[in-house]
Amino acid sequence: MSERLRRAWQHRGAPARLLWPLSQLYGALVRLRHAIYACRWLRSERLPVPVIVVGNVVAGGSGKTPVTIALAQHLRARGWHPGVISRGWGRATQDCRAVLPASSARDVGDEPLLIARRAQVPVYVAPRRADAGRALLAAHPATDILLCDDGLQHLALARDLELCVFSDTGAGNGWLLPAGPLREPWPRAVDAVLYRGTPPAGAAPAFAVQRALADHAISANGDAVALGSLVGQPLHALAGIAEPETFFTMLRAQGLTLARTQILPDHHDFDSWQRPADKRECLICTEKDAVKLWRHASDALAVPLQTTLAPAFLDWLDARLASLSSRHGPQTA
Repeated sequence: MSERLRRAWQHRGAPARLLWPLSQLYGALVRLRHAIYACRWLRSERLPVPVIVVGNVVAGGSGKTPVTIALAQHLRARGWHPGVISRGWGRATQDCRAVLPASSARDVGDEPLLIARRAQVPVYVAPRRADAGRALLAAHPATDILLCDDGLQHLALARDLELCVFSDTGAGNGWLLPAGPLREPWPRAVDAVLYRGTPPAGAAPAFAVQRALADHAISANGDAVALGSLVGQPLHALAGIAEPETFFTMLRAQGLTLARTQILPDHHDFDSWQRPADKRECLICTEKDAVKLWRHASDALAVPLQTTLAPAFLDWLDARLASLSSRHGPQTA
């Protein structure tokens, strides 16, 4: 059903038109919420270090988490000490806690766990992102910048930069939920747009993002397996992400034979997943899925997704951060 809905959101056809009146009610609520913060009836909390929100305006995945990982790696290379905060969507817990490489995705969420493992920076989750930020800064006082994975609509947290990420489906039919994919009207003011495919409308500077599979897969114990060594083998590819078919297409482009593909709901926990009876088929999945699947199938292989940020964007970001650090205080090297 969700896949059918996403397809409907790409056009202003009969299903979308039937839902259009509800989207007007939703839009009124969005505008009211923004007005409440603009009038300062509700206040945004500002943290003592710069905050960069990496979010989107489209329901579903847009590639925010890979962008967050790439940003954390760039910031570390530039001498910053970044941390990442998140709500930890889909986790069974409701407290504020650190995300460690050995944490369970059930407790912290699959995307924060993937960030902690890949970016190797402090990561905290909490229902209120400001709480996660304060806890992270208290535990890691050297942290001098925070990345907020998702949260463009979380107005309770003040931010210094807003980055809006788009997948290659763009803004869809341009209508608000539930008639379209938009969480809020677009275009809207943001500092920069990162996109795949065609740049969306808007006045903010827009930079293309390149995405490709790594040339290897990773086993549960961390060993690398060259994708070339899997050519000719029957593979069972599975994906519980927002755009599973894109992952399957990328695998086939590497010359791999997908004997079976399995689409699972985004953030699927794999607790109800049944392993196929044919054990000859090697299981292959995304890293986001692997942090949960390895508990049930330790022989599964995960293929990393490599996201490359445009050099022009990184230059733009470094220039903006230079002005931010002068306002927040000197950068610690």
